[in-house]
Amino acid sequence: MEYKDYYKILGVDKNATQEEIRKAYRKLALKYHPDRNPGDKAAEEKFKEITEANEVLSDPEKRKKYDQLGANWKYYQNMNTGAGGGDWFGGFGNSGGGRTYHFSGDFGDLFGGVGGFSDFFKSFFGGGFGETADPFTTGYGHRTNGARKGHDYETTLHLTLQEAFNGTKRQFRVDGRTINLNIKPGVKEGQKLRVRNQGGEGINGGERGDLYIKVHIISDPFFERVEDDLYYTLDLDIFSAALGTTKKIKMLDGKKIGVKIPPFTDSNKILRIKGMGMPNHDNPHKRGDLFIRLNFVVPKNISKEDLEVLKKLKEKYVTEE
Repeated sequence: MEYKDYYKILGVDKNATQEEIRKAYRKLALKYHPDRNPGDKAAEEKFKEITEANEVLSDPEKRKKYDQLGANWKYYQNMNTGAGGGDWFGGFGNSGGGRTYHFSGDFGDLFGGVGGFSDFFKSFFGGGFGETADPFTTGYGHRTNGARKGHDYETTLHLTLQEAFNGTKRQFRVDGRTINLNIKPGVKEGQKLRVRNQGGEGINGGERGDLYIKVHIISDPFFERVEDDLYYTLDLDIFSAALGTTKKIKMLDGKKIGVKIPPFTDSNKILRIKGMGMPNHDNPHKRGDLFIRLNFVVPKNISKEDLEVLKKLKEKYVTEE
């Protein structure tokens, strides 16, 4: 398993700001996104790689841990897997004394066919089922007698924004049992899903503990989410902005919508389309709004003749102070 230089993958400096990382990721994600490169396996692998890098560098805690690896990453890997005598990353909610239960179905189908995180990522940042503290254990380690509930298990589930929009399914293996989970549309970042009686086995005839799944939603290269609203940046050439046009946007459900741009629209103007945002998790028939930011793009390869035309238009319509 090789060390991955996430800074190099995104093409940013190690001291890059969060905004620089965001811009670098968005630029590369737009270039290599599977929707823009259908059937291109190399582009799929590249998209997976830059998404993995962004997943770490855009998260201050993950980035801090990653930066601490340095040349000693193999040593810390051994610590994380137990060979070095401890979990350098502090575990994933395992405070109940002992075992960690890993699951399948999280990383393998992360991008719906594109593939999941690398072994390097999973070695340091991947999730696992951890036991919560046993409420029946006293400060001296003595336990009460009688039937009592088993340990609750906790884990983190990584979803794409597209999966959060449409809803998805996951399959887990816990203590040899297979658990099928249906995730409704509109699930939010940090939301905890509870699956009753799918945790640790009860003691002395007590019921099983519960399984808690914390949702983490991966950054999307096209859309930003604010509560149930979606924000999309639409690049627009200055000619279309001046004359007006209609642009199509591919939504998270795969459908395309037409966005009408009125003539003489200013840059950075935000257009609002009601009811085209994220579904509400508690009421999937209710949706947030879609906000479209207009970003003007100036053509780079322009002929001398056309340049002269632009100069004349500037002289006619722009007043110099």
